[in-house]
Amino acid sequence: MQEFQIQRLGHHGDGIAAGPTGPIFAPMTLPGERVTGTLSGDRLEGVKILEPAPERVAAPCRHFRSCGGCAVQHAGDGYVAAWKRGIVETALAGQGIEAEIAGVETSPAQSRRRASLSARRTKSGAIAGFHGRASGAIVEVPDCQLLHPDLMRAIPVAEALAVAGGARKGELSVLATLSEAGLDISVKGGKELDEPLRLTLTEAAQKLDLARLSWEGELIVTRNPPFQRFGRAQVVPPPGAFLQATQHGQDTLLAHVLEIVKGAKKVADLFAGCGTFALPLSERAEVLAVEGDRAMTAALEDGWRRAGGLHALSAMQRDLFRDPLEGDDLKGIQAVVIDPPRAGAEAQVRALAEARMPVIAAVSCNPVTFARDARHLLAAGYRMGPVTVVDQFRWSPHVEVVAGFSLNKS
Repeated sequence: MQEFQIQRLGHHGDGIAAGPTGPIFAPMTLPGERVTGTLSGDRLEGVKILEPAPERVAAPCRHFRSCGGCAVQHAGDGYVAAWKRGIVETALAGQGIEAEIAGVETSPAQSRRRASLSARRTKSGAIAGFHGRASGAIVEVPDCQLLHPDLMRAIPVAEALAVAGGARKGELSVLATLSEAGLDISVKGGKELDEPLRLTLTEAAQKLDLARLSWEGELIVTRNPPFQRFGRAQVVPPPGAFLQATQHGQDTLLAHVLEIVKGAKKVADLFAGCGTFALPLSERAEVLAVEGDRAMTAALEDGWRRAGGLHALSAMQRDLFRDPLEGDDLKGIQAVVIDPPRAGAEAQVRALAEARMPVIAAVSCNPVTFARDARHLLAAGYRMGPVTVVDQFRWSPHVEVVAGFSLNKS
């Protein structure tokens, strides 16, 4: 057993100590703690805390030590919020940016409305849950403190689907989403779909009271349309489509976006998905919604049409990575909302700067690419407003940000 002093918390939630040849990573530790353990490569295993940090708390979930779903339940809420704020500040500093951090908005415990569960058949039935910490083994989580209570029903659903269509040596990935009509389930990794399996799965969906079930991207049955609500509009997303992880996170991001683009009479929503921002925006402005996925674009447009009474909305399918909107495409647009995937949207951001877009509301799930794209805007003469950190993925290393950019008039 070797003894180490934890110096800082890394971006993945592990404590980091100085080792003889480089950094040593110690899970479930905090800065200032003196710990012992067995060194295996650059990781400390079998960690024991000799001197705990003042910020250490009892983990609220009894599965924390074995489950890999959470990284920092051993730290108090205030410490975790400061850590996530620091992740954003470090990413911005890496691009030479000093910014005002408006605050950290954290989703409550037991509020996740969407989760990807792992499930596999066993000799006696099936097992479902999350992968273990640094392990491929599935850990059952009957008292999970992340998932919304209504989403917990997805665990026995995943087990039943593994029995119905899981290969003995394979593992199902079961994406479960809460909808207004109940559970919306999308499965990957199961047996090849044939007519007998389709019949079995259809019967299972009925027995399990699922709103919708899809298998390897193919729709099995829709018993009730799994609506998601974006403002006044109701949308049926395609199976497996992107959705903000919590209702709190969605509401928080939307409130900031609406404030940033307030007063604009025509707004473009880029990487619009199924309409998280575009549809509420259309309650007060004309909207151009651009999304690369055809099915999501169609769902957004259908949701707008069903709602009725909204401002004009034009839904366009377009790959904004390869073909970003440029000057002529943006004619008449007074503000842009942009919420790209983790890779960011460097080409599109450059195009917005060249078009001299007056106002940009930027949402990102990756502070590093957000900072990179922000640097382009600042260099082009934009001013960045306060950055709000949104923590939808409580107790994890993931963090989202939202900020406004306005073009300097001088």
